[in-house]
Amino acid sequence: MKKDIILSGVGGQGILSIATVIGSAALEQGLHLKQAEVHGMSQRGGDVQSNLRLSTGTIFSDLIPMGGCDMIVSLEPMEALRYLPWLSKDGWVVTGTTPLVNIPDYPPMEKIMEALGRVPNLVTVDCEAIARQTGSPRSANMVLLGACAGVMGILGPEKLRDGIRNVFARKGEAVVEANIAAFDAGLEESKKTTE
Repeated sequence: MKKDIILSGVGGQGILSIATVIGSAALEQGLHLKQAEVHGMSQRGGDVQSNLRLSTGTIFSDLIPMGGCDMIVSLEPMEALRYLPWLSKDGWVVTGTTPLVNIPDYPPMEKIMEALGRVPNLVTVDCEAIARQTGSPRSANMVLLGACAGVMGILGPEKLRDGIRNVFARKGEAVVEANIAAFDAGLEESKKTTE
């Protein structure tokens, strides 16, 4: 079994934290893992993306080929569009719906959502609003991770919760629990779309 995931967003949104949690959970499960990141512009609000490849067998490359991605996970809707050429025909897009308008010619949200609406397997979540409702506005990335947990396949929700515990343990129990609450809220929200 394998799963190729592209994580995307804008610098400062926590995309690399999602990659770290998934990676931690995968290693705990004994899965093979390869990861390639682009994060040079992260401090300037630029594109951040990570190719994350998980498998029960050997992985020979850390880059996902065009048309071979099983899942695009994006905190920013336009960034989800950027990586659609990599999505397989039966792949999933799980994206936040709040735009981070960091360029002068940012397209209208209606156009972005119309283009994303053509993807057969789509989950859209207002991660920022849900994170605020859970009392942890900085945990929008964990809301997104929860939203993709139900369709990820290779790692179930409990294993991802364990990953959250491993990654955030050094920050204290309150931070761990806030991130798990955000994760659970995202998982529940995504069930409205996927069930």
